[in-house]
Amino acid sequence: MTKSTAKEIERMAKDHGFGDFKRVNPRDVITGDWVRMKCQFGCDNYGKRGCCPPEVPSAADCRRIFDEYKVALLLHFAVKFKHPELRHRWGREMQKKAVALEREVFLADFPKAFVFPPAPCRLCNPCPGKKRECKQPYTARPTLEAFAVDVYSTARKMEYPIHVLRGYEEEMNRFGLLLVE
Repeated sequence: MTKSTAKEIERMAKDHGFGDFKRVNPRDVITGDWVRMKCQFGCDNYGKRGCCPPEVPSAADCRRIFDEYKVALLLHFAVKFKHPELRHRWGREMQKKAVALEREVFLADFPKAFVFPPAPCRLCNPCPGKKRECKQPYTARPTLEAFAVDVYSTARKMEYPIHVLRGYEEEMNRFGLLLVE
């Protein structure tokens, strides 16, 4: 990827409202089987959403997918909500913006473009729960956590702030990823 091409993709990200990001090598994204275990034994969406485990590739397959890419943008969002439920609306908006960015990058002749939004897919309520029954398959995307990414270690490796929150009144650091090529 040339410098001018990289700058063009970064401009696209900014045009879509993503102002805080870093260009990263997807091989530097840290994955772990323990992340999938936390989904299975710590999230009430496990098995209930088409973009969540077990409806996504295995942790080992996720690692292999990241290793097929050379360029990505790690998208950072520092957000705080007056009411915890507002995060769902924000997540839907971010999902739509992220997929619009992915499409623009794809149309710029990057056929491998794929985005992981910074929040779980909540495009449909209720979610049918199975990927093959998804009502919006062209816009539904998994989160990094669903793809076995250790977001905490990856964010820290990229020198972004992140810590475990003790309550919704604290500012959240959320992350998405645009895989480019």
